[in-house]
Amino acid sequence: MKLTVFGATGGIGQEIVRQALGAGHEVTAVVRDPARFAVTGERLEVHRADLGDAGALRPAVAGRDAVLSGLGARSRADAATGIAARLTRPVLTAMDVEGVRRLVVVSAAPVGPTPEGEGLLDKAVLAVVNSVLKDVYADLRVMESELAASATDWTSVRPPKLTDRPLTGRYRTVVGGTPPRGRTLARADVAHAMLAALDDPSTVRQGVGVAY
Repeated sequence: MKLTVFGATGGIGQEIVRQALGAGHEVTAVVRDPARFAVTGERLEVHRADLGDAGALRPAVAGRDAVLSGLGARSRADAATGIAARLTRPVLTAMDVEGVRRLVVVSAAPVGPTPEGEGLLDKAVLAVVNSVLKDVYADLRVMESELAASATDWTSVRPPKLTDRPLTGRYRTVVGGTPPRGRTLARADVAHAMLAALDDPSTVRQGVGVAY
């Protein structure tokens, strides 16, 4: 497949690029600063662009089979500016103009429904996390509402707390829900789940909870 990856300099984005190249895909990595992007490969193209300019993004998505996005806040200050939603809008516009429909993005578990079977302690921890990171999740909820209003065949992958553990390929997924007692997931496995969703029609226009 011909894939375009946004947020390619982030932890999840770089994992998407590496794993996609390893699977034999052609990858276009969209970055603002190529100096921060360390991945190399024969089937890799690095496209430098202002992520806020839909016109500048059109060449990066034209003729591609799918787009994957690791865009998101790297701090609560970023989230307060609505960065995930703000940077996703130009991506949606560029895809619409170029006729590219498949999109997989990363979101977060608290944006999805509360899983069944959660104990009181789990609910209490979740309430604290939601309070501390409320701006992050508010930003992601706006982003997901933009996806729902778009013409794209989108999937939102919603992991819990992220770690830098190695790829395992072994995790739980719940289409339209959230795995109960899901505490963590490695960025490498989030990338794996996002790539796996590309060919899974059950995930189209759905949120997908993922966790160990």
